[in-house]
Amino acid sequence: MANQLAKPEILLQRLAFIALAILLATILVVVGVHRVRVSEPYVKNVLSLTGDPVQGNAIFQMNCAGCHGWQADGNVGPSLQGVSKRKSRFGLIHQVISGDTPPMPQFKPSPKEMADLLSYLETL
Repeated sequence: MANQLAKPEILLQRLAFIALAILLATILVVVGVHRVRVSEPYVKNVLSLTGDPVQGNAIFQMNCAGCHGWQADGNVGPSLQGVSKRKSRFGLIHQVISGDTPPMPQFKPSPKEMADLLSYLETL
């Protein structure tokens, strides 16, 4: 009878070990992807700069307000209020420059302009 109880315990231990291994592997992949993304020259350059939110607002008004609204509260595009709480700085940069989410056009401002835009978005 003791032998029969040991088998389910061993099975549970193995399942727990596998679950832990999967969790650790997932964490390593996420951290690795983040490091690769942050090491991209454009992103690295943007993140090394201090942005000016006033300049960022001007860039936003010229390039983004038509869809996201003058107050970034949504229009054709979604509201960007609190966007920096929902997306990382890398996520925001990627969103702006990638063109991955149509109908948002691909837009690649200079690194300084992107730093300014990030600064503005962080005030929302």
